[in-house]
Amino acid sequence: MLALAVAGAPAAAQPRGAPGPVALPEPTPVCTIADPRLAEISGLVADGAPGGAPQRYHAIVDGGGRAQVFTLDPTGCAVTGERSAPVQVVDVEDLGSAPDGDLWVADIGDNTARRESVRLVVLPFGGPPRSYDLVYPDGPRDAEAVLVADDGTPLIVDKTTGAAGVYRPVGRLTGQRAVELERVADVVLPYSATSGGPLGAVGTRTITGGTVGPRAAHGGRAAVLRTYTDAWLFPLPDGAVTGDDLVEALRGAPMQVPLPGEPQGEAVALDGRGTLHSATEARGSAAAGIREVRGAVAAATAPGAPVVAQPTEAPDVRAVPPWLPAAAGTAAVAGVLVAGIGAMALHGRALHGRALHGRALHGRTRRGRRRR
Repeated sequence: MLALAVAGAPAAAQPRGAPGPVALPEPTPVCTIADPRLAEISGLVADGAPGGAPQRYHAIVDGGGRAQVFTLDPTGCAVTGERSAPVQVVDVEDLGSAPDGDLWVADIGDNTARRESVRLVVLPFGGPPRSYDLVYPDGPRDAEAVLVADDGTPLIVDKTTGAAGVYRPVGRLTGQRAVELERVADVVLPYSATSGGPLGAVGTRTITGGTVGPRAAHGGRAAVLRTYTDAWLFPLPDGAVTGDDLVEALRGAPMQVPLPGEPQGEAVALDGRGTLHSATEARGSAAAGIREVRGAVAAATAPGAPVVAQPTEAPDVRAVPPWLPAAAGTAAVAGVLVAGIGAMALHGRALHGRALHGRALHGRTRRGRRRR
């Protein structure tokens, strides 16, 4: 079973008389993705009936070219369809969905922080695609997470390790001109000791994907931000969720769901059962694949859920626990002492050896004189 308390951070107090949190199972493999086109899966949507299991997955891959979404069979992750639009994209990083079934392709990656604008491409089941260009108020930035509210408000969460900015459009989205974003919140994720990912400890606080749970899901609703090592669930109110609801939720205390051992986890989704789905890119000999954690939403929304308050200050970007520098310093001092003791011992042995050698030479000289 997964331990829901986060090491190194105080858990929120549980109400008296409330039931304890639900124990979660370890992440369970759903399928391995064999199609080479999805080796760099970066965004995921679990599509199905209200309250039910996924009937299909929708997924995007990291990269540019044209806006394209793959549909997967959830039993084996085989590609069963595609949806695309002749819209130019630069660096697609995440995939969102709306209650009407529209898919939101988030062209928001910017590794070198040089893009003058980013783009959201909406692919409806019927009708033409729509695209919206967005401009940050505080300069270009890299991002990999998008959250879409029920009222069609998108939130972009940047990839800054420490205090990640949450951005929303200042006005109605239009395809006629670029819409300015405003920074409406910061997310400072709690400390995590979960292993995995390509960045070590830094990756535990690097946001690589996001999602909003569907309506009528078992156990309620939650928004999710994931890192290379964990999913963090932010409880949402019942009913339709607005952009304001999402912003308020991201200011609150999330619950951790560890996702250890993913080579490069960048995608996350929630289904109607309240099950969390995570996906990782292929790396080396490890194939891309999807795993699930059942009961995640019910655990996050239950009374007395083990949510963890966000730190009041952004941590050091190295994302190390507070005890590690002191421990490292102690180890360094101990190492110097051990090295010094070793050097003194070697020096003592060398002096002792030279003294013995000198006495031996002195004895041979005296014996030679007696013979003469």
